[in-house]
Amino acid sequence: MSNVKKYINTIKNDIQRRDPNEIEFQEAVFAVLDSLEPTLTANPQYVDDNLLARLVEPERVIQFRVPWESDDGKFHVNRGFRVQFNSAIGPYKGGLRLHPTVNLSIVKFLGFEQILKNSLTGLPIGGAKGGSDFDPKGKSDAEVMRFCQSFMTELQRHIGPDLDIPAGDIGVGAREIGYLFGAYKRLQGYQNGVLTGKGLTFGGSLARTEATGFGLLYYTNAMIKAQGDSLAGKTIKISGAGNVAIYATQKAEELGAKVVTVSDSNGYIYDPHGIDYKIVKQIKEVERGRISEYAKRVSTAEYREGSVWDLDIKYDVALPCATQNEIDQKQAEIIARDGAKYICEGANMPSNAAAINVYQENGILYGPGKAANAGGVAVSALEMSQNSERLSWTFEKVDDYLKEIMEDIFAQSEAADKKYHLDKNYQAGANIAGFEKVAEAMTAQGLI
Repeated sequence: MSNVKKYINTIKNDIQRRDPNEIEFQEAVFAVLDSLEPTLTANPQYVDDNLLARLVEPERVIQFRVPWESDDGKFHVNRGFRVQFNSAIGPYKGGLRLHPTVNLSIVKFLGFEQILKNSLTGLPIGGAKGGSDFDPKGKSDAEVMRFCQSFMTELQRHIGPDLDIPAGDIGVGAREIGYLFGAYKRLQGYQNGVLTGKGLTFGGSLARTEATGFGLLYYTNAMIKAQGDSLAGKTIKISGAGNVAIYATQKAEELGAKVVTVSDSNGYIYDPHGIDYKIVKQIKEVERGRISEYAKRVSTAEYREGSVWDLDIKYDVALPCATQNEIDQKQAEIIARDGAKYICEGANMPSNAAAINVYQENGILYGPGKAANAGGVAVSALEMSQNSERLSWTFEKVDDYLKEIMEDIFAQSEAADKKYHLDKNYQAGANIAGFEKVAEAMTAQGLI
């Protein structure tokens, strides 16, 4: 066993000893560590400086209680989290997630992924993540507002336009960002750049809503073009029916492809004639309904319960856009059997380690979430730039920047893949490209 392998295993063992119950965090970190062997071998100073031990330990972890009152006068308490993971290349940047599954392990896994994702954008932003186990589903606007105000009462102590700039994630959309921004403003004064994903009337950016979904397709298109192939005419399976899935479906259609599925936590829609993203948008964003409603409005569509990844149909491209670990080994084997040649992740870590092995064994080209879904944070950083300039850019200007950034992310991943002879392992390429920039910054700044 090489010294580099021994070093990586030492870091893994330390994580398992210190954080034995943080399964999601371990999964995310171990997948990255295993792929860094080529760059650690080529740059032995990273091992000498024990850089990995510094990378996998957050700079700061904040946990706090969030008391709030429901409409019936009852009092509740949730947990709030903010993990400020790494600021080597810029202020902390990462979303807030409101979902019953949120715990420290999930927030740490997301924050760690955010370090490399933000590095790949080429923009000066470090990695962070946060959220709460509060569930906004089924809550009134007044209940969500009271929760957000309580959450921000504590969070405001730890964030700022040049320190830590949160954004939205699962469960945090325009409504929640508005309430959070209003609470921060009342406590700290008007600081436009403290949150991103804001409404257009108070410092938000055009194209931010579309950014992750559009960016996913720009990345996917770049990957497919690099193989001498074309996205036009391809059949695509998408999971999810939220922000990412809706706008991924729209951009896929604009690029000449056909999306045949969308899903939510209850089940999925299959329409061989193609999904109408406008109907999905109406159901999910306006009516806040279930995706089963789609089948009642479109005669060619059928609704089935369960996971869309259990559906056995022929298609070319898989775009998981729902949540972490939604694809396991068995479902990955179905993807391979169905003839998919490409899979790019719109969600964070939707494929578990066994699923990724299946992709690689079957020659399915794989774009990991930290690269393929970086469009959201990229436009968030562009929103920060507009806030600093006190200007608002056109949709076309922001979209052009987004396309350029996503194509460059693939180019960085491909360049690292070729440099280290990884045989089109774009997961390892993205990890190495993101890591090397952060490692260089950490080394230059000394032992901090």
